[in-house]
Amino acid sequence: MTDTKLLDTILRQAGEIVLGKERVVRLAITCLLAQGHLLIEDLPGVGKTTLAHLLGRLLGLRYQRIQFTSDLLPADILGVSVYDRERGSFQFHPGPVFSELVLADEINRATPKAQSALLEAMEERQVTIEGQTRHLPEPFFVIATQNPAHQIGTFPLPESQLDRFLMRIGIGYPDPRSERALLAGTDRRQLLATLEPCLGPEQLIGLQQRAARTHTSAALLDYCQALIEFTRSSPEFSHGLSPRAGLALLRSARAWALFEERDQVLPEDIQAVLPSVVAHRLHSTGEPQGADGDGLAQLLLESVPVP
Repeated sequence: MTDTKLLDTILRQAGEIVLGKERVVRLAITCLLAQGHLLIEDLPGVGKTTLAHLLGRLLGLRYQRIQFTSDLLPADILGVSVYDRERGSFQFHPGPVFSELVLADEINRATPKAQSALLEAMEERQVTIEGQTRHLPEPFFVIATQNPAHQIGTFPLPESQLDRFLMRIGIGYPDPRSERALLAGTDRRQLLATLEPCLGPEQLIGLQQRAARTHTSAALLDYCQALIEFTRSSPEFSHGLSPRAGLALLRSARAWALFEERDQVLPEDIQAVLPSVVAHRLHSTGEPQGADGDGLAQLLLESVPVP
């Protein structure tokens, strides 16, 4: 099966579980193809956790779910050493972070101390525990869900944590037709249990490598730089996009082009992924954090002409 047909199969099967949200699913898969971590932010009950489980199952990844709560400790995520009387020494028991896909459910309900346990893992694909560095599996992804910041019992994610997520997406309410099919159909969890993986970790790594090789012209790089420079020079933005954000934008655009069966990136690819890549990184002057990112992303697209 060709890469394109494989991706189409994944999208089709995902569409049978998450109804009427093809673009959302496509963005989520694009994020993983770009070797990035995904943040899903929306109201409770719209399918955030279902989407995360769906991706892990279709991509054939070993995944574990961590329920983030206010009493969660870093050791609950990373692991802990326990004294073994028979061996007469401490033995390390790895935590759920040592999985190919980690679902950090309701990440903003945990304290900043627990949230920070994922920083090194997300950036360097390793964790340092008790003075020893341990490498994480390959591939390694974090898919985190969070409720809107105005809800009770949430701790806002710091900018350093947000910046480690390649994309932030929302699911939203289903359209009337999809909601009717959801209400009249089989429970989504039962359908999810019947799905078979469409590929394995090795195939996923191969797709990631192919996406990374997608050609990017000098003119396209000029467009990307113009977008970044506009955020740094315009008074509308409290601060500009970082080099990491620029790299994230290009990686995402290359992965999106793979879906389009193209071996080069076009401006349309940049425009398709830009809101999900930069909205959680942008803030307007004088506005509260995270309140205006989507509007700023749209302003950015409208203000910078395509070469």
